[in-house]
Amino acid sequence: MTISLVSTKLYIPPARSKIVVRPRLLERLNEGLQGKLTVLSASAGYGKTTLVSAWLSVCGQRAGWLSLDAGDNDPASFLTYLCAACRTIGVNIGEGIFSVLQSPQPPPIESLLTALLNEITSQSEPSILVLDDYHLIDSKPVNEAVAFLIEHLPPQMHLVIATREEPVLPLPRFRVRHQLTELHAADLRFNATEAAEFLGQVMGLMLSAEDVMLLESRTEGWIAGLQLAALSLQGRNDATSFIQSFSGRHKFVLDYLVEEVLQQQSASIQAFLLFTSVLSRMCGPLCDAVMGAESGGSPFSSGQRTLEYLEHANLFLIPLDNERRWYRYHHLFADLLRERLSQGLPPLEEEEKRTVAELHIRASGWYEDNGFELEAFHHAAAAGDIERAARLMEGEGMPLLFRGAVTPVLNWLNSLPVEILDSRPSLWVMYASGLLMQGRITSVEQKLQAAEQALHGTVQNERTRDLTGHIASIRATLAVSRHQAEPIMAESRRALDYLHPDNLPVRAAAAWSLGYAYQLQGDLSLAETAYAEALSISKKIGHVMITIMATLGLGNIQEAENQLPAAAGSYLRVLEWAGEPPLPAACEAHLGLARIFYEWNEWEQALLHSRQSVQLAQQFEDSDRGVAGEVLLAKLKLARGEVSAAAAILAKAELLARKEHYWAQIPQIAAMQVSALLHQENLDAAAILSEQHGLSLCQAKVYMARGDTSAVLAVLEPMLRQAAVTGRPDERLKGMIFYAAVLYRCGDKSAATQALAETMTMAQPGGFIRAFVDEGLPVERLLREAEVGGELMDYRRKLLAAFEAENPQHSQLRSAQHVPRPSQPLIEPLSGRELEILQLIAQGLSNREISERLFLALSTVKGYNRNIFDKLQVSRRTEAVARARRLGLL
Repeated sequence: MTISLVSTKLYIPPARSKIVVRPRLLERLNEGLQGKLTVLSASAGYGKTTLVSAWLSVCGQRAGWLSLDAGDNDPASFLTYLCAACRTIGVNIGEGIFSVLQSPQPPPIESLLTALLNEITSQSEPSILVLDDYHLIDSKPVNEAVAFLIEHLPPQMHLVIATREEPVLPLPRFRVRHQLTELHAADLRFNATEAAEFLGQVMGLMLSAEDVMLLESRTEGWIAGLQLAALSLQGRNDATSFIQSFSGRHKFVLDYLVEEVLQQQSASIQAFLLFTSVLSRMCGPLCDAVMGAESGGSPFSSGQRTLEYLEHANLFLIPLDNERRWYRYHHLFADLLRERLSQGLPPLEEEEKRTVAELHIRASGWYEDNGFELEAFHHAAAAGDIERAARLMEGEGMPLLFRGAVTPVLNWLNSLPVEILDSRPSLWVMYASGLLMQGRITSVEQKLQAAEQALHGTVQNERTRDLTGHIASIRATLAVSRHQAEPIMAESRRALDYLHPDNLPVRAAAAWSLGYAYQLQGDLSLAETAYAEALSISKKIGHVMITIMATLGLGNIQEAENQLPAAAGSYLRVLEWAGEPPLPAACEAHLGLARIFYEWNEWEQALLHSRQSVQLAQQFEDSDRGVAGEVLLAKLKLARGEVSAAAAILAKAELLARKEHYWAQIPQIAAMQVSALLHQENLDAAAILSEQHGLSLCQAKVYMARGDTSAVLAVLEPMLRQAAVTGRPDERLKGMIFYAAVLYRCGDKSAATQALAETMTMAQPGGFIRAFVDEGLPVERLLREAEVGGELMDYRRKLLAAFEAENPQHSQLRSAQHVPRPSQPLIEPLSGRELEILQLIAQGLSNREISERLFLALSTVKGYNRNIFDKLQVSRRTEAVARARRLGLL
């Protein structure tokens, strides 16, 4: 029998037909709706839940209710139930969020809450969200999440928190802003009138006014004490003497009254209460399993009938759904039952006795049989059954770690003594795997070494070989984060050699890491094969993370092979699987899409994906993805002519990369820095940087800027041959575009046209635009003069349109530059840069404006002015413009 547990945390306690109406408190709660937050903070038994329930039944607003427990300290669990609670009041939350929260690496809390808040804001009707039993939350991430939620809560929603302790939230800030309403124990205490109404109308006791006042005084208006006293008074004839002897602190009084209540129950009910107290939630079939009861027999042999009896008898049982299928005990009552259970079981028949561990094992068995593996694991761990807990943790082909239960598994592993871990090396391996999933990389190797030490000297069999393979797979993933091809390949192959054929989750991970190693080595064919294998396995078993990573790898290969539409499709599929808000791993998909949209000359999309990539990458620990995103942002800036801004981004990226040892990013940073230096005409610095990092294409461009075409060809031609041999179409394409421009500059128009046609044939299927436009004027002139036919005619028109749309503020200058110039009747002709500056002078720009437009130093502009004046044999700007017009230079 399978029963959904999600619904058991989301409910509004039904307002009982008999309840004390407390107008003074209802009015306070209504007034609190003007702010963001209401907090009811008092010890157990002050009627917080009952009061809020009664208020919600009359306030006229939609309400969602989330009853918290210790398990909700796991951020993923808390967020899951929070979203589910909001959905009960009409907040439009899709199934994608819930599936993402079950992934091995749940998304960051703030990004999810932002999406949730956006949905709340879209609601037109006001609503109330209640977080009950908040004192059970001691997790800093969850407290920070709730603080964030309150801080940004739109006026459509009001949050109510019921707690036994002052919550760890920025309450002073909300008090100062008049956004907080607080009810404490002094507010919640029953006064004499309310106590009389409760004892008479709800509990059915006929007490004198003096007895009521005395009982109210002895209990200090504590509703739990009043209720327990009233239960003990049922059937008594000496109410006054009992009340007069009633005293003590709350815990003492509660212990005494629970004893009185329990002693009035039958042995079977006492056993039921004690045995089922090991359950945080209960339903009839689950109680039957824990009790070992069969259907039929005594009136209380059925768990469902017993639960109904307990609810009718007001024995601290709270229904969790309208169907009365799931219940829980009042937390304080459950605590005391468990305390009594731990002190020793009550006198039962010998055949009815059982240990606490046995109760947990029975609960674990029921949960497992009904498909609730995580709950089954919790009870097995509570029972101290290491073997059962380990088996449940490992799952049937898919460990709990890979199904979103990283935190509870790690908590259990962390609680085990070293001796237990050493006796079961698989636990060390799972420990390392869980730490890796949480990004706690520095602790992983230590656990792996402990596992190897525990395995040392053991008999080699399928099990130990599989563990050895799992260790190797984890080490391969560690090497992936450092982009170390040789270690990745060695450990991945070792993993695949040792892993059991049925260990599909880890085999998928090893296949993926092997693919990454091949990709780093430039063997795209083998990389694609490995990624396809990882993708096939991960899809089959539902391993979302490896599905994402393998698809990213395939997208990278498609991009490297100039298959931009296919690569974009792969990256978009990753974003679908990553959910909303997305997993941090989606940063790589955004980065790929940014590169592709840039190449397609779609600036807004490129910028959007670049920023999203950087934002997601910041959520990683010890990852260079953020630096990669910043380098692409710098490229966008540079293409827009914002050279100074690009240089600043690159300087910051280089500093971070060197500080964090992200060596794989240094060549990419250097290549962009060379481009920036070429824009600034700092050729010496560009040459040094290109040579330092062995950047062949950058060296060729420096030589080109110096006018040394023979040196350009000496570098470029071997580079193109090497790209063809190693199978890097992306590198060859970019090199070929530049090669065509060089041939054109050398005057070999025929060879240039042939190279251009070959390049366009390579580039047209992928829709490349920026690769041509970024090479500037020589490529544009070649495109205008070259004769191409067939499908390339349309592609040529598209490229020329992109050139014409580039830098509109320079359109006049560009048009002038594109028209063949007459020979200059000067002793020494003007250079290209001098003609460019002369055009700007003619437009009326000052020297400073020219320096800012061309990113040149002011002194450099003045030096160009002197050269122009000398060549034109003039002394003033106006004379220079006039003479240039007469000579046809303008």
